[in-house]
Amino acid sequence: MTAPATSIAPGLTVRGFTPPLKLRDFKLIAFDMDSTLISIECVDEIADVVGKKAEVAAITEAAMRGEITDYKDSLRRRVALLKGVTVADMEQVLVERLRINPGAAELVRACQAAGLKVLLVSGGFTYFAYRVRDTLGIDFVRANVLEIASGANCGELTGRMVDQTWGDICDGAEKRRTLLEVASLLGIEPSECIAMGDGANDLPMMGVAGLSVAYHAKPAVREQAMVSIESGGLDRLLEVLR
Repeated sequence: MTAPATSIAPGLTVRGFTPPLKLRDFKLIAFDMDSTLISIECVDEIADVVGKKAEVAAITEAAMRGEITDYKDSLRRRVALLKGVTVADMEQVLVERLRINPGAAELVRACQAAGLKVLLVSGGFTYFAYRVRDTLGIDFVRANVLEIASGANCGELTGRMVDQTWGDICDGAEKRRTLLEVASLLGIEPSECIAMGDGANDLPMMGVAGLSVAYHAKPAVREQAMVSIESGGLDRLLEVLR
C-alpha cells in the first residue's frame, strides 16, 4: 500500500518519510534526461524537423504514461520515423531548443559538493546526453546511440539505433540495472542512491533507490515517488535534503 502524500510546501510533497534527510548520507544521484534535466523530449523535437512531431509525440506520451508497456518497441517505432534526419538537423535542435531545466545546475553542484557522484541515465540519445554531461559536469552517462549512415547518405539517420556493449536500448530495466551497476562500482548500497525522473520508464530505478524523486511527472510516477516536485526547479529537492 502506498504511503499517503504530505505537502511540505506549495508544489512539493513527500511520502513515506519525514524530512529533512541529510544529503551527505547519499553517495549517488541518478537523473533521467528528457523532461527531467532538460526541457524537451529530444525524439519529439528531432521528429519536428521532418514534420512528424505529432506522430512521434503521441507514441512518446503513451509510453511515458505506461500505456505502451514495451518501451523498446515504442522507441524503435519513433526512431524509425527519424530516417533521413541529418546531423545538422540534430545540432539545430540542440542549439535552438534544448534547455537545461531550472535548478539542475544548482542541484548537481550541491550534490557534488556533498560528495555525491552524478549519473545521467536516459532512454534518449548520446548526441544530446554528452552535451548535457559536459554542461553540468556529470560523472557517468548511459543513453542510446542513433545510427548515422555512411556512403551516399552520409550524415543522415538510418532510423535505427546501434547496439552497445551493455545491450541494445536503455529502457526502464536498463536504467535500474545501470543504477545498481554504478552503485556496485562505487562500493555503495542502493539505499545510498537517489533516482529522479518523470516517466513510467524511470520507475524501475526509482524503485530500488533509497530516495525516489518525481519531477513535474506523470500521475503514476508522482503517486509512487517519495518526493514529488510539482512546481519550481529541480533544486527544490534541497528543501528536503539538508
